[in-house]
Amino acid sequence: MPSVLICARDPLMDELHGTLLWREGVTRHVASTFQEALVIAVAAHPDLVLVEHELPQAARLVRDLRGDPSTRRLSIAVMVRGGAGLQEVELLASGANAILPLPAGPDWNDRLGRLIGVAARRGARLPVAIELVAQLGGTVQQVQGTALNISASGMLLECAAALPVGTDVDLRFRLPGSREDVVGCGTVVRHDSPGRYGLRFYALERDGAARIASFVAAGTAASGDRLA
Repeated sequence: MPSVLICARDPLMDELHGTLLWREGVTRHVASTFQEALVIAVAAHPDLVLVEHELPQAARLVRDLRGDPSTRRLSIAVMVRGGAGLQEVELLASGANAILPLPAGPDWNDRLGRLIGVAARRGARLPVAIELVAQLGGTVQQVQGTALNISASGMLLECAAALPVGTDVDLRFRLPGSREDVVGCGTVVRHDSPGRYGLRFYALERDGAARIASFVAAGTAASGDRLA
């Protein structure tokens, strides 16, 4: 049974009632302060944490949830009124998985469904070759990184290079047991901790996505990992 923690100055019942959050079978927790949200997140370990941007210390709440090992893997979305603008970069850099505009629109259910059912990840230390296009001069910088875990949608990347949120990178890596590299592109969507970045794939060549999915599924079946 999925569970959701709504962190807002009021429960937003009228605005969220038409979304899948109010469907039968979804457990809802509500916090109206920063401290209350931290306590409930640790105790209830919800599948999704929704944070109203206007909640006092909202960005700090996201950072603290990402920084605590017991809540680091929670899916977090920030609800913003009137468009996020430059705030979106700050919120994503703090650790949010997504920005959801208020009032809730017709795409909310699809996005909430993906957030609650975050793709399974498989831990694996994989060397990753990265190409970055420098912002000044358009030159290409080649660096090396290591994937610490991987899913069909992205990876947690360890890299000495500074990768601001929003950076596009070209990637090349090889899955264990494979004779062919996975080649594609990704975007930095989260600064997880110093030198570690959440990367979302947006273009994988040929059957790269299918091979990653098979690799993750094989590891999940072998270890009994839950969706995270």
